Amino acid sequence: MSIANLEVLIRSMRPAFRAGEYVFVDATDLPPDVQVEATVREAEGPSAVIARRDADALGLRYDFVGAWITLTVRSSLESIGLTAAVSSELAKLGIGCNVIAGLHHDHLLVSAGRADDALTALRRLSGRPSPR
Repeated sequence: MSIANLEVLIRSMRPAFRAGEYVFVDATDLPPDVQVEATVREAEGPSAVIARRDADALGLRYDFVGAWITLTVRSSLESIGLTAAVSSELAKLGIGCNVIAGLHHDHLLVSAGRADDALTALRRLSGRPSPR
């Protein structure tokens, strides 16, 4: 069951790292065997999120190296405010985030160098202390 109430969403989310580093690349000519984690079709063409190691192996250009954090709460696609609350909390620390909303969860790509800070802030927002 998905949750729409913002207060319940924030209290219920359990931010979790997904292993690896991820980058956004032009997906126009990606080989079919590359594991694509997410895609967006824009007017300029398709873009994809893939593992950094795959992008490096293929010699693909990218500008941003991100850590993937999943907000492991099943948010309703009609919920209001979760993205704003999360991005505002991270913005207080100078951490940008790229949000990918999936059918089951919301996912954040934050600068790989600030991943621990982001996870700590999100856990604090949810009322859960970070494990030591």
